[in-house]
Amino acid sequence: MVKHLLKCPSCHGYTMKVQCTCGAKTESCRPPKYSPEDKLAVYRRQAKGLG
Repeated sequence: MVKHLLKCPSCHGYTMKVQCTCGAKTESCRPPKYSPEDKLAVYRRQAKGLG
């Protein structure tokens, strides 16, 4: 049983179910946990155009 809020990437709705009413699979709406040893931060900043 899922006990946290999830977001649907296709209809941008929020639900607590694994699958949205539109049929798409939901994903976590929380940002990833911060880590000073983040090995992918360089690529994430490049994708956003910040670095």
